[in-house]
Formats: sequence, structure tokens, C-alpha cells
Amino acid sequence: MFKRVYLEISNICNVQCSFCPVVEKDKKIMDLAEFETVLKDVAPLTEIVCLHLLGEPLAHPKFSEILDICERYNTQIDLTTNGILIKRYRERIIQSAAVRQVNFSIQAFKDNFPERDLDPYLLPIFEFTKSAHASRPELYINYRLWNQQSNDADNEDVFQKIESNFDLQINRNVETGAIKSKRIWNKLYLHFDSRFEWPSFSLPHQGTHGRCHGTVNHIGIHADGTVVPCCLDKNGAINLGNAKQQSLQDILNSERFVKMRDGFLNGVLVEEFCQHCSFITRFNKTAAAKN
Repeated sequence: MFKRVYLEISNICNVQCSFCPVVEKDKKIMDLAEFETVLKDVAPLTEIVCLHLLGEPLAHPKFSEILDICERYNTQIDLTTNGILIKRYRERIIQSAAVRQVNFSIQAFKDNFPERDLDPYLLPIFEFTKSAHASRPELYINYRLWNQQSNDADNEDVFQKIESNFDLQINRNVETGAIKSKRIWNKLYLHFDSRFEWPSFSLPHQGTHGRCHGTVNHIGIHADGTVVPCCLDKNGAINLGNAKQQSLQDILNSERFVKMRDGFLNGVLVEEFCQHCSFITRFNKTAAAKN
């Protein structure tokens, strides 16, 4: 049983953020039959399905039908979106019992349109949040600000607009190394993090020791069906199999998967690609802090 499976329904996005890599794989939208075939295998093996790896899920032309399938299989969904298209599916998302949490990547709009007025972008997100609280108060909503640098003043305009719309005060003190999430209104949270490097063979070698959540509590499945060990393997560098062509259980029982998982559990980076991932140092710091 995984905590999450990242099931990418499309690798196409309606913006190009500086903190997201350019997708080197062919553009792909998972059709409804493919999605249902894969979800049927995924649903019994995970607590939560995240409808992205890269790409913007709300840009999928059959997004409403995707939710229909998730509801049919009693799947709990975490939805991460830049929020630009939220008005199109506001009521459908709020009414869906499958949707457990919605994450708005607020930093995406500012990154792509730094000179634009924030109001036309943020107001529909605020309206979604208030409507969700009125009809589904159990729905978790995160406003993500994963752009924390030395100068936190970059988010001051967002803070002020949230404060004026929800009639509250936000504590500006943020420590991304400790508590990254702040509840500010009912089930609405601010979630902070710093930028990270996407793993690549071109990055410095990090060594052969370390731990990761990949294969242990989550996996990723690209829109073309490629199964990868973690949500940061954007191009399928570690191709464990194809969920459209093989049983997912067979992929998880494969020698390569088992070696990776056992390696992470024992602090060993079996795959060379993982040895070039600087994100893995975060888990070492977390373990050190607990000790």
C-alpha cells in the first residue's frame, strides 16, 4: 500500500514556469479508456491518487469524465493546479466526493506573468475556497508558495490580498526547514517551500548512500504509462515498466523495483540516477533532525 500514486493524466501545461523543467517526452494526453485501465490497477494499492506528475490536470479535455471514473472506483484524489482554469470546473470539483484536497500553485502565475494584476487570477481561487467551505467544509485547500528565497517580500502582495479577502492576519515568519504549512482559515492552508533541482545525470554525484520516499510510499505513472519510482523522474530515466501494457503488480514485483525499494529502506542508492539527485539530501537532514 502506497501513500500516494502520481498518475499523470496529461504532461501538457498551459504555462511554462521557470521552476518546472521542459518536458522531453512526447506530448501525451491519457484517454479515458487508458486512464480507467491504469486506475483499476492503482486504486487498491494506494490511499491517494494525485492527478499529475507534470502538466496541468484541468487542461485535460475530459477532466470531468476523469473525475467520474475516480468516483466509480472510490478513489481519493489530491488535485494540484495552477488555478488558471478553476472557474471552468469549480462546481464539479467541489461536488466530487473523490476530491480530497486541492493545491493551488500560486507561485506559477507570478512566475509567468510578473507584471499582471493578481486580482483576476486570485479572485476565482478565493471564490472557489469560500464556496468549498460553504458546501464541503471537509475539503482541504492549500495555497502553495514554493518560491521561498532569502527575500520573502516577494509574496507580500499575495499575503495582503488573502488577508483582505478572508479578513485575517498572516504571520510572515516562515521556516521552510521546519513547519511548512500554516492553517489560516478553516481547512485553508498556506504551504511554503524553497525551489529544488530536478534530478539529472548532469548534476554532481551525491554518493551511494541515502533514503527516499520513492518506491517506499509513492510511485509515479506518466501519461504514456511509464512507471517511475518517484514524482521527480520527469523523463522516465528509471523506466520500471508500462502500466498500460503490464500488470502494475508485476512491475512492483520486478527485480529492479524490489532492489530499489530495499536499497532506500537500508540507506543505499541503488540506481545511478538517484545518485545524482540533490533532493535526496532533504531526507538525510530530516532524519538527522529527528535524531
